[in-house]
Amino acid sequence: MRLWSIHPAYLDSKGLVALWREALLAQAVLHNKARGYHNHPQLDRFKQHTDPKGAIATYLCAIHREARDRGYTFDHSKILPGRVRKHITVTTEQLHYEARHLQQKLKNRDPQACSWMRKQKHIKLHPLFEIRQGPIASWEKSR
Repeated sequence: MRLWSIHPAYLDSKGLVALWREALLAQAVLHNKARGYHNHPQLDRFKQHTDPKGAIATYLCAIHREARDRGYTFDHSKILPGRVRKHITVTTEQLHYEARHLQQKLKNRDPQACSWMRKQKHIKLHPLFEIRQGPIASWEKSR
């Protein structure tokens, strides 16, 4: 499961669809409607939010908005009620790690998207997140 901190605009079509499915799975886990993934480290930052269910719903809304802007038809009714205004913190090094990780995926899958991403001076965050100085998250496998 990869719940990207970077803005969904950087994802290619396969990545955006995968993110949508994984975030819906995360929503099901947070609502106790799925069996697995309860202890998945990517969910920790949502669980630590004052409103985990609202945080994942807010996260999904931004993915849905990106999909809609691209002309895709993701089913908005799958996003359960609840939204939040309080951000989740992501560190500078985590953001850089994710950008590099995505560029590696895009290099083979969508070279044009990879090239576009590399030209960006600043990597935008998913709207749920806010940046602060710090290292790569402890839950990353490849540190």
